[in-house]
Amino acid sequence: MRTTRRQFLAGLAGASAVASFGGPAPSFLLHAAEEAHDNERILVVVQMTGGNDGLNTVIPYRDEAYYDSRPTLAVPRDEVIRIDDSIGLHPVMTGFGELLEEGQLAIVQGVGYPNPNRSHFESMDIWHTCRRKGESRESGWLGRYLEAAGKSSAADVPAMHLGHEKQPLALASRDVRVPSVRSLEQFRLELGSTDRLEETVRELTTADRAAPDDLLSFVQTTTSSALDASERIAAASGGYRTEVEYPSTELATRLRTVAQLIDAGLGTRIYYVVIDGFDTHSRQKAAHEALLRQVSDGVSVFLKDVAAHGHGDRVLTMCFSEFGRRVQENASEGTDHGAAAPVFLAGVPVTAGPIGVHPRLDDLEGGDLKHHTDFRSVYASLLETWFGVDSEPILGRRFDAVKLLKS
Repeated sequence: MRTTRRQFLAGLAGASAVASFGGPAPSFLLHAAEEAHDNERILVVVQMTGGNDGLNTVIPYRDEAYYDSRPTLAVPRDEVIRIDDSIGLHPVMTGFGELLEEGQLAIVQGVGYPNPNRSHFESMDIWHTCRRKGESRESGWLGRYLEAAGKSSAADVPAMHLGHEKQPLALASRDVRVPSVRSLEQFRLELGSTDRLEETVRELTTADRAAPDDLLSFVQTTTSSALDASERIAAASGGYRTEVEYPSTELATRLRTVAQLIDAGLGTRIYYVVIDGFDTHSRQKAAHEALLRQVSDGVSVFLKDVAAHGHGDRVLTMCFSEFGRRVQENASEGTDHGAAAPVFLAGVPVTAGPIGVHPRLDDLEGGDLKHHTDFRSVYASLLETWFGVDSEPILGRRFDAVKLLKS
């Protein structure tokens, strides 16, 4: 029996009405696609929530102003992973360093937007929707992309958020439903130990109705879809194999799940994961190092995995944060909310190396780095050159695309 995308999404949304999620980890979500999607391009978004300190991520190690402004937080010159004669990566970012050597890491410098907002929620909403406060925010930029792309594969989930946090507004859409899944381990229905219970539930979902009832019809369809999805998940257990060793972090676990789903043949075009904790107002050094290591190691291992399974050419990963941090460290050995920061694009298709110049430390705006690249120009490049759609109706106006990808 063909499982439509509508049925699958209904199963995701309504499964909890009749059963709970739990059980052993399946090898992939389900055989939602009846055809392979080897030629479809995929974007994986890694959201670094909290305001990543871009100045200690991409370090201007030749600039004395950096060391003068950060007496306790500055990274010593001889420890930096050098990108060129003036900037380098934080020393814990060895995974990104390897990607750079392999020509698979683009570093877009000085990314931000005019009149920056230093509220986490407001700034993230701006990045998610490309709209300021007071404008309509019913949909996000990725949600609008999904609407523009249309239902090219009726059997598949067009996008997916993996995580326990609230679904990012970037995925919001009026017409396309995007599921949020905590983990594949939880995406399995447990109906109890008796076959009779499952048989009874199935009888209820297929029973004839004396009169039309939209609500009852929805519940029946939802429940039936959830049962079918659960069976396919259980049948698929154990099929995925990888020789790549992922770090034991929550982010890496989610990225491994993404690799698993990609290799399963789903037609999903966008995967969204979040790593929190970048709001480093005090005692930043150790916490920030740990977060940078998680992102760097997780993304680099993930890309090795998808490449080993033959998907390297069609997977692109973007890492971004809602803003950077102030140049001057504070009295608590941390940094406060800032403005411009780098955005990373990783994968085989990227134009590797730094894109744009590092913002000057002697020409600040209220103590913050000035942006020179609008984040919507990054989005424009992804929409036009990666997904092949017109960016103007999605972003609200025309933005010059940044050259992120190889010709």
